[in-house]
Amino acid sequence: MTILEEILEEKAKEVAKLKKSYDSIKTNKLPYNRSLYQTFMTSDYMNIIAEIKRASPSKGMINPDVIPSSQALDYQKYGAGAISVLTDEPFFKGSMEDLIAVKKQVAIPILNKDFIIDEIQIDRARDAGADVVLLIAAALSPERLQILFDYATNKGLEVLFEVHNQAELAIAQTIGASIIGINNRDLKTFQVDLAITEQLAAQIDTSHTLVISESGMRTREDVERVKRAGVKGILVGETMMRSPTLDKTFEQLRVKL
Repeated sequence: MTILEEILEEKAKEVAKLKKSYDSIKTNKLPYNRSLYQTFMTSDYMNIIAEIKRASPSKGMINPDVIPSSQALDYQKYGAGAISVLTDEPFFKGSMEDLIAVKKQVAIPILNKDFIIDEIQIDRARDAGADVVLLIAAALSPERLQILFDYATNKGLEVLFEVHNQAELAIAQTIGASIIGINNRDLKTFQVDLAITEQLAAQIDTSHTLVISESGMRTREDVERVKRAGVKGILVGETMMRSPTLDKTFEQLRVKL
C-alpha cells in the first residue's frame, strides 16, 4: 500500500465520523472571499503559498512547536501571497483549529491543504474560513473529482487542482480547473523532480490558467527554472518551516516575473 492509499483509507474513517458529528448550521462561520487566482495572476513577483506544516510522512517531524497564528503573521509580513494550512492530523499533525487561528490573523488567501474525498470536508473548510480547497487528481475518480470541484465552486470557494502527470492534467483541463498545481513529488514514491513542472506547464495556457509548482522549491535557481515554464506561483512548505531567517528565505524565492 502506498502512503497516499494509507492516507485515503484513514481519511475515509475521518469522514465517516465527521458525518455523524459535524453540523455546519451550528458553526460560527468565518468569511471566505479572498481570490488566490486574481491575486496571483496580477502580481509582478513570483507568488509564494507559504505552508504551515508540522510534519509529513516522508520527513517525519519538521517543526512540531510551530504556533500557526504567529507563523502566518510572519509569512504575511515577509511577502507571502497566500498561506496553506495542512489540517490532516494523523500524518501531518495539523488541525482545523490551525486554519481558524490563521484566518483570524491574516488578510491574504488561505488554502485548506487536506485530502478531500467528500462534500462535508468542503463545508467544514468553508466554515473555517478557507478561500481555497485542494483536490488531488491521484486520489479520486474523474467523475468524483468533477462533483467535488463543482460543489466547491458553487459554494464560492476556489479549487487548487493538483496533478502529477499527463493523464491527471487532462482531467484537470476537462473539469475546467483555473488553478492547477503541479506536484513535483510523486505521491507514491515521494521522489521530487522539477522537470514534472516543465513538462506539464508546457501543455497549459498560462495566460488564463494559474499554474502553481509544488514541492522541491529550495533555491532561487529552482524558482527561476519553474518561472521559465510559465509558473506564477510556488507552494513552499518544508523550506519555510525549517527556515531560521524567513525574511531572507522570502527574499531569495520571490523573483520578479
